[in-house]
Amino acid sequence: MGQWGYMFRISKLADYAVVVLAEMAGRAEALMSAAVIAERTGVSEPTVAKVLKLLSREGVVQSVRGAGGGYRLSCPADEIAVVDIIEAIEGPIALTACVDGAEPDCALGGCCGVRGRWDTVNAALRSALGGIMLADMMRPAVKGCGSAALTFETEGKGAGYGRN
Repeated sequence: MGQWGYMFRISKLADYAVVVLAEMAGRAEALMSAAVIAERTGVSEPTVAKVLKLLSREGVVQSVRGAGGGYRLSCPADEIAVVDIIEAIEGPIALTACVDGAEPDCALGGCCGVRGRWDTVNAALRSALGGIMLADMMRPAVKGCGSAALTFETEGKGAGYGRN
């Protein structure tokens, strides 16, 4: 940890979104209310409602209105990338203000020695998060360094963490 704290960290709301979606994925076809999800996850109901609203707006979950309504995943957990969850909650990932030209009028402007180079780093981060699916996040964590080594697969649908 650096002298000022954590360098890269997703928001609590994005973390809660993964928790909420993992709970929903365990009951993939069932419609679930914010109240039920809150009860099952321990996340407060207002927070669950806010997360579901953001996820619904971005198409990660579907909202069904009326009696017996609720929310369900728009697609299977192995098709929902972590990058899509984070961006649904926080907006586009941008490590610096000038990534992808978002803020062309930086104070360093034309004399910046790394101008445009952060785009490559940003793309690598997005790619890494795009290779980890919600289903991967639902797998049991591997503890310790015993005989089961943690691996990371970077190719194929649903690539992610696993055991050798």
